[in-house]
Amino acid sequence: MGSRQVSQSWQGMRITVAGLGVSGISAARALAGLGAVVTVVDGGDSGTHRERAAELAEEGISVRLGDAETLPEGTGLVVTSPGWKPDSPLFAAAAEAGVDVVGDVEIAWQLRGENAAPWLAITGTNGKTTTTQMLASILRAAGLRTAAVGNIGTPIVDVVLGEETYDVLAVELSSYQLHWAPSLRAHSAAVLNLAPDHLDWHGSMEAYAADKGRIYEGNTVACVYNVADPATEDLVREADVEEGCRAIGFTLGAPGPSQLGVVDGILVDRAFVANRQKNAQELAEVADVNPSAPHNIANALAAAALARAFGVEPKAVRDGLRAFRPDAHRIAHVADVEGVAYVDDSKATNTHAAEASLAAYEPIVWIAGGLAKGASFDELVQRSAKRLRGVVLIGAERHLIAEALARHAPEVPVVDVERTDTGAMSEAVREAAGLAKPGDTVLLAPACASMDMFTNYNKRGEAFAEAVRGLAAERA
Repeated sequence: MGSRQVSQSWQGMRITVAGLGVSGISAARALAGLGAVVTVVDGGDSGTHRERAAELAEEGISVRLGDAETLPEGTGLVVTSPGWKPDSPLFAAAAEAGVDVVGDVEIAWQLRGENAAPWLAITGTNGKTTTTQMLASILRAAGLRTAAVGNIGTPIVDVVLGEETYDVLAVELSSYQLHWAPSLRAHSAAVLNLAPDHLDWHGSMEAYAADKGRIYEGNTVACVYNVADPATEDLVREADVEEGCRAIGFTLGAPGPSQLGVVDGILVDRAFVANRQKNAQELAEVADVNPSAPHNIANALAAAALARAFGVEPKAVRDGLRAFRPDAHRIAHVADVEGVAYVDDSKATNTHAAEASLAAYEPIVWIAGGLAKGASFDELVQRSAKRLRGVVLIGAERHLIAEALARHAPEVPVVDVERTDTGAMSEAVREAAGLAKPGDTVLLAPACASMDMFTNYNKRGEAFAEAVRGLAAERA
């Protein structure tokens, strides 16, 4: 990718959009509306692809299906959807032709008008969506016009070009999006945590971390980092920020100066107060955070730090956290059956997220497995073994977790569910109920992706909840 910024003279510019998904269609329509000559390319050629292509054709946008490798002649810029790998043949052809490749977030940044709403940006391996939504709730409680955008909700290009005006935007950014957004400069930003994920896309942990760290580049007020994850602070040190921009830490312990943390069940701020060497400002109670699992308290502190960096008063932090309700399948309590709690954290699609979920309960019957995405489970099992009453394994690569359990927790009972049909989750829940005792938690925190058995993690969580409700009905 070249170092120059994207041209803002769109009229007549020949732009190739890679990908016929939501963000690709959004970018194509926006750029065509600004006078660019847009061609969308996608390797798929299904009925759905053809329907979308026909709709775009009616708007004067060309679509090429079944060939995602050849660069259309005359292309002056490539706009990629987030999931396309950097080593895609289309991008190699673009590099050979001297054509820049950027993402929809970069286009959105370039399309902002005068007096555009500042961006408070959030990334991290886990917790991005929850933290972004918490931040938006806090900002709304402060009376600010805002929206949670980026990797969630409405495509960010549509928000930037829409008629509605905002005071500030809460922007969730994936490592993919950051990779393709060279000129993004946020008001303040947070990296919540770093753990191996998407390494097949980035090529290495170093490249993955570097893309996450792009979120700090050019920050003007605050770079928010996780005190418990030194790699996030390292990214702050490496960033080129505006003069006066501060490093702000968050911690589950008592905060030092320029940090937010927890003291006696109270979330406190020692960063955005007068005389932070001595003073602390109470923001909210731990009980105001729903759910109040440790990793979710960390999310709340990060959201509070960004809000405080934007000048939000303490009362709005408290009110915003109280008003926040997490999305489904994020450590969601489904039901209690015969004294056992059943909790759905299907969103825990990697080992880092699963470890955070497991740390919130004890003792646990753990339902896990699916597509491992190249992950190793040894550290996860080692750190969580003492909490496990038993384990029920599902999915295509469940053997990897079984092997880690055999190495590091041989005393923990393991049930292997071989079936992969629609009844597999019901069997898993029944097996878990057989292992659990009153006071235990049966926790779906798969540590794996879901696509081997389910359309997505939502469908997996729904199957778990349905199975739990069925169990409750039987035993009522």
